[in-house]
Amino acid sequence: MPRRLLPCTAVTAALTLVGGCGLGPSSVESATDAEERGPITFATSDTSGVVPTLIKRWNDRHPDEKATFIELPEDADQQRQMMIQNAQLKTDTYSVLNLDVVWTSEFASHRWIDQLPADSFPFKRTLGPINATAAYRGKWFAMPYASDGAMLYYRKDLLEKAGVESPPKTWDEMREICDKVLKGQKPSMSCYGGQFEKYEGLTVNFSEAVNSAGGEVTDAKGIPHLDTPEARRGMDHMVESLKDGTIPKSGITFMEEQGRRAFEKGDLLFYRNWPYQYAISDKKAKNNQVAGKFGVAPIPGEKGPGASSLGGHNLALSSSARNKATALDFMRFMTNEQSARLKLEKASLAPVFENLYDEPGYVKKFPYLPVLKKSILGAEPRPRVVQYGDATKAIQNEAYNALTGKKTAQAALRGLQRQLRALAP
Repeated sequence: MPRRLLPCTAVTAALTLVGGCGLGPSSVESATDAEERGPITFATSDTSGVVPTLIKRWNDRHPDEKATFIELPEDADQQRQMMIQNAQLKTDTYSVLNLDVVWTSEFASHRWIDQLPADSFPFKRTLGPINATAAYRGKWFAMPYASDGAMLYYRKDLLEKAGVESPPKTWDEMREICDKVLKGQKPSMSCYGGQFEKYEGLTVNFSEAVNSAGGEVTDAKGIPHLDTPEARRGMDHMVESLKDGTIPKSGITFMEEQGRRAFEKGDLLFYRNWPYQYAISDKKAKNNQVAGKFGVAPIPGEKGPGASSLGGHNLALSSSARNKATALDFMRFMTNEQSARLKLEKASLAPVFENLYDEPGYVKKFPYLPVLKKSILGAEPRPRVVQYGDATKAIQNEAYNALTGKKTAQAALRGLQRQLRALAP
């Protein structure tokens, strides 16, 4: 069921349970009294294409405090490694970091990012589940920049032609629809795609499979629960889908962009991805066969709509940055409502402000917003551990072993249970 919105105080209290080992809030740096001003940098990837526009707006208004866009690779694991290297070397190359929401606790616990002056950021207006990703041990260390909830992109035109009235709610329904549509119209098309390459996207898709079968990878304290029938059914679903052709053989190489391009070429009937795809796929282009022909729905689960992994990005201030007063103002600019509107309008990035999901004009222009809001409010966090880098690496290795047949699903889950238990507090 979708979660109700949490007030900031409740979110903060809940976050005191997360942290395990690590440094307490008294030992981390705070940017509250930052005064130094001057040029800064913004380290981020940008598949949306909206970052240069935002930075130009900032630079036009702040000619003496310009921001330089340092574009990082699309691969989330590479982004994280580059940011960690910068932090460990204590260089000022990166000022503002665009962090995956699951990295906040790790970066805060190692003092790689500064505590923020919370009163100057609009936490009271942003969605509760998103706020929960921006804090560590009851203190705010990041500001939500854009959220993310998984959606099922599907060929609405082909479903209608086959007489299918609505997209699937369950895994079995998805297979039945694929059989009906593909055999009759598109025998060369594959049924489903997600992100199954050995990188962060595999952690996301594995977590969604487990959660959508009624299980959980870890609980709120970081304790793994992978020795359960639910986790086994989630893993089996992934493995069997690749084995029986529901997922094409090439799907094992899919990251977000590879799968998006396959969907746009007409190679996939269904594709699981984030909301940023909507604006790209709805735009007519040379290799895009789906503009105006697709719809979105909640991702399917075992017995009903599935549970998305909570995605998104937060902005954080590098502890080794110079000109921190400017960096904080830049963070406020990049995360204010005006910028959120631009990110939604130009790149279909999920807003962090609750009110934008309910504006009639936006709902008319972006019909996926109600689906996306439900996805975010019903989303489950990825494994809640401070040593997230070690946890996601373990998940990627074991899930990939199962998908490629190097291990049985049961053996992979047993190995993952042991590894994650060793990382738990």
